[in-house]
Amino acid sequence: MKESDRALNPEEYMPLREVVFLTLRRQILRGELRPGERLMEISLANRLGVSRTPIREAIRKLENEGLVTMIPRRGAHVAAITRQELNDVLEVRKSLDVLAIRKACRNMTEQEMTVLRSAAESFAILVEKKDADLTTLGEADEHFHEIIYQGTSNRRLMQILGNLREQMYRFRVEYLKDKDIRQTLVSEHDAIVKAIEKRDEEEAVRVMELHIDNQYRAINHALDLRDEGGRHEGS
Repeated sequence: MKESDRALNPEEYMPLREVVFLTLRRQILRGELRPGERLMEISLANRLGVSRTPIREAIRKLENEGLVTMIPRRGAHVAAITRQELNDVLEVRKSLDVLAIRKACRNMTEQEMTVLRSAAESFAILVEKKDADLTTLGEADEHFHEIIYQGTSNRRLMQILGNLREQMYRFRVEYLKDKDIRQTLVSEHDAIVKAIEKRDEEEAVRVMELHIDNQYRAINHALDLRDEGGRHEGS
């Protein structure tokens, strides 16, 4: 059983309705509740061990965030990933990642570089496994970038990037579906590590920008395929 599927702990310090909201929000962002999936109040309440009231309140808040859409006579559904959302998130992430990798080139310790190299190698090993699931791959990719953020020695930047990370996770799962993209990521991770090890800021920035741009193109391609499939289904 996944950690997020377990009944909520009634001793949580924050209000139960907030715990429910954050739990469902995290499951949507991490792809555990997938775009288009219907959100059944009774089913969610039973799974999380709560009444329907906090579920209903959480769905309302998620709708306000754009993560849930209400369809007449069909109820609440997880919102589809939109191009505008993709543009907004990756535009911000690209700027912050460029800042982060510059600071990482200046501030990362030799020990942190060793950890980063190990994370890149672990991701590469996962990519070679035919049975590697998307969640595991996504977490490994996320871990690689988290080490870079920690290497900036800038707590405020780490905090902002941590908040953005949840938004980014939804897209990360989409491009990891393409097995060819996974091999590209392995090469890009390796190039990023080498640039940081050489303390070459300009090369590190170049590779990081290429890394983000490739993700943008890959996710857009996935959205094209989704939209094309939707048109065929509707014809």
